[in-house]
Amino acid sequence: MWKGAREWGGGTTSPHRIGAEGAKVSLKTKWRSDDILQMPRARSIVAEKELTPLEPQVMDNLPLSISKAGSALCHWRVTQFLKKWGKQPNNKVLDLNNCALNATDITALIAMIPLLPDLEEIDLSWNDFIGGALEPLALQFKHLQELKVLRLSNCRLTAKDVASLGEALEVLPHLEALDLSWNNDIGGSFSLLTPKIAKGCKLKTLKVTDCCLKPEDGQSLAQLLNRTYSLEVLDLSINKNVGYCLKSIAQELKYVSGLKVLNLHMCGLKKDGFQCLSAALEHLLELRTLDVSCNKGIGGGFQNSAAQLSGLSHLEVLDLHQCCITEEDMTVLTQIIPLLSNLKELNLSSNKSVGMSSEHLLSRLRFLPNLKSVLLSNCSLQNESFASLAEAALHLPELEILDLSWNKCVGGNLKLILKALNLGAEIQVLRLSSCSLIDEDLACFALVIQAGHLTKLQKLDLSYNHHISDHGWATFYQGLVALEQLSELDVSLRPSLCCDCGEWFSQLLALLPKLLMLTELGLQGWVLSKDQQKKLESICQNNVLNIHVDFGHGA
Repeated sequence: MWKGAREWGGGTTSPHRIGAEGAKVSLKTKWRSDDILQMPRARSIVAEKELTPLEPQVMDNLPLSISKAGSALCHWRVTQFLKKWGKQPNNKVLDLNNCALNATDITALIAMIPLLPDLEEIDLSWNDFIGGALEPLALQFKHLQELKVLRLSNCRLTAKDVASLGEALEVLPHLEALDLSWNNDIGGSFSLLTPKIAKGCKLKTLKVTDCCLKPEDGQSLAQLLNRTYSLEVLDLSINKNVGYCLKSIAQELKYVSGLKVLNLHMCGLKKDGFQCLSAALEHLLELRTLDVSCNKGIGGGFQNSAAQLSGLSHLEVLDLHQCCITEEDMTVLTQIIPLLSNLKELNLSSNKSVGMSSEHLLSRLRFLPNLKSVLLSNCSLQNESFASLAEAALHLPELEILDLSWNKCVGGNLKLILKALNLGAEIQVLRLSSCSLIDEDLACFALVIQAGHLTKLQKLDLSYNHHISDHGWATFYQGLVALEQLSELDVSLRPSLCCDCGEWFSQLLALLPKLLMLTELGLQGWVLSKDQQKKLESICQNNVLNIHVDFGHGA
């Protein structure tokens, strides 16, 4: 096919070729790449078979002009493909997340993959049409010898897709991250995938969130662990059957001693499974994140975990929300948590017994100066435990997020925590929903803001606090202008209340244009008159602001 090609660069005669339509085309002696790209037959010569790039040895034997033409043509085709979604070509990253790819797009993508041999990352997540069509696409992965990250989250993958992916993994020697989350139809088929992952591979991240995994999948994953020594992130969250095979998984965790993130959120864990996991923690000394939240069956199972948990000296995130923690568990956690010197995020929300016995634990948070996030929503805090928290907060200079929602004892006592928070300027998120706040609390809050404190506050949730009068809200809004970085404000009421907006509404309208960073405002439950609705709509049009309000109410 390429015979005589070298002669084109300097010969005095030029060969004749027949174009696609049968027309005779004369190729002159000195071609520019631009000229070649303008000729349909020359394009097919450069690209050879449709979108398949020329082999390197062939390109080496071509005149420079034709090699450049081939490269330019590849770039042009990739650019045209990505232009549909307003994306620019990148030879390292192909991001088509949530692009609503259709069958035609996938066909074009299959042909385009070989043009991008240097790709290191592909994200095709949230594209339904990938499901059932992965096999021809996976066959093209052989061209991607540098691929490190593959994301196929929420693609409606089937068991057949999993099998095809397994075959593809055998030719991806540098793959480090695989995300198959939110594919509900692949449960029961992981044995088609995991054996294809070679022993000693470079895989560092494996995510299979909400994949309807079955007990046999857990067994298959357990077998995979003793072959993936480099694994650093394992996310099995929202797979309720994992709890039935956690013992098998826990036994193999010793092979991934470098694991940094272990997410078992809502996995159906029971006491015995949690105790097996606790025993395995002695091998995971590099662990940074441990999430066993929303596993109500582990309540009362912390008694035998103290030594293993306290040994996690590098732990930065501990999430135990909604675990039915008992008072006996709290006694253990009171001993353990203060020893986790690198802890940055602690979530104990939705554990009712925390408030009953948390006085000592919350007071000992002062020994964790790196804490950035403390979530204690719906913990039934009492006055004594809340006072202990407020005192400990004085020693938390890095605190950025504090959630005290649904703890009624905060009402009338907000000044205690504000005293601690106004000494530091780091707090960015403060959630006080349904805390029975009163006028005195908001008046104190306004004074702290006007004094120049809390200047970094970005998100403030004061929703479901119906004991505050119109005057209390008006006083608060007058001082809120000092929060220049505030982006979210929620002052909604419970829908069942449907209260009329009082004198404070004019204060709020005057405030909104001054809060330049504000993008979200919650006003649900308040009844607006037609005039108030018009004024609010006018502000929405003049500002980039999403207002959540029940416009259906009001005269």
